[in-house]
Amino acid sequence: METPSLTLYGSKLSPEQLKDFLEYVFTTNNDQEGRATPVCIWGTHGLGKTHIAQNFAKERNWKIAYVAPAQFEEMGDLHGMPQKIDPTPDDPDSGDERTVFYPPDWVPTEDGPGILLLDDFNRADDRILRGLMQLLQNFALQSWELPKNWQIVATANPEGGDYSVTPMDDAMLTRMIHVTLKFDPKDWAKWADSAGIDKRGIAFVLNHPETVTFKRTTPRTLEQFFRQIENIEDLQKEEELVRILGMGTLDDTTVGAFCSFVRDDLTELIDPEDILEARDFSKILERIEKLRKDKEGNTRTDRISAICTRLFLHLIKDDYVPGDRHRSNLCAFLKSNLIQAELKTGLAMDLCKEGSDAVLEMLRSDPKVYRLLAKGM
Repeated sequence: METPSLTLYGSKLSPEQLKDFLEYVFTTNNDQEGRATPVCIWGTHGLGKTHIAQNFAKERNWKIAYVAPAQFEEMGDLHGMPQKIDPTPDDPDSGDERTVFYPPDWVPTEDGPGILLLDDFNRADDRILRGLMQLLQNFALQSWELPKNWQIVATANPEGGDYSVTPMDDAMLTRMIHVTLKFDPKDWAKWADSAGIDKRGIAFVLNHPETVTFKRTTPRTLEQFFRQIENIEDLQKEEELVRILGMGTLDDTTVGAFCSFVRDDLTELIDPEDILEARDFSKILERIEKLRKDKEGNTRTDRISAICTRLFLHLIKDDYVPGDRHRSNLCAFLKSNLIQAELKTGLAMDLCKEGSDAVLEMLRSDPKVYRLLAKGM
């Protein structure tokens, strides 16, 4: 999905992998006092790099200090402002006056754990970047230093392409450990579900992840669009309004794909509640059979995959409580020959990793499903 001419650094990680990576690096940094290494998260715009770093701190009740170096006009924005100090003001000839710096108000003053987030790091002027090199190396500048147990995270856009960024030389790059955030539809759907994003929008992204072009259509602009349409009950009836809203935030091709999705696919979606609460599961199987192929007879694995992902997201919610029919219907879904084996195994294994004890009990209650789990291990 990324333009070949863009320069990115480090391994490509999904949001979940990035969180695990940050946990490991920060733990290692704290164990090696005086040898901490900053992290630089690369990625195209709108991926959620800043949001992930902020949420990482929030979920752990860490402190966070946010600053955008691109807003710095002069070195005083980084070092602070000089102030003349005279320890003996009554003796003007003592010669003991000196100049000290008062740090900027964004500099943390309390011990961590905490994250200093340098957002859009490489959009800063080259002079500012050079001034930050000592901070990256020593977690301190001549005028101030970070308190104990603080980590440094920088976010950066790719070099090359249409991005207005300042290239970093090797001396700057080697002061940080680098990773690149990639777009993962399943991880995005997991976040979107917990954030209350319109379920129709989530279903669209899961069915059409290729529409995330990282030009005008990004995870950020998709959220903006889905927030705008969440109060439109009948999207088909209000298609023109939907199109206008979409054209204001997304690529033309994405808008066209979404309108087509609304006309052709949306009415056929199977919600997780439909599957779990079905009184006659054969009706669900009939709907799945219909969804497996499009009007031209082409196999639509993406539709079944989206159904599995949405069912997974529903079952791992913190407030999920199994109903009377949930166990039998979930097991019937996992045993159906209409669901591709790799999708069933993947769903079962994901539920084993993240499902509650109640969900695991449902899976273990059926011998065939239990064998499916054992096969995937």
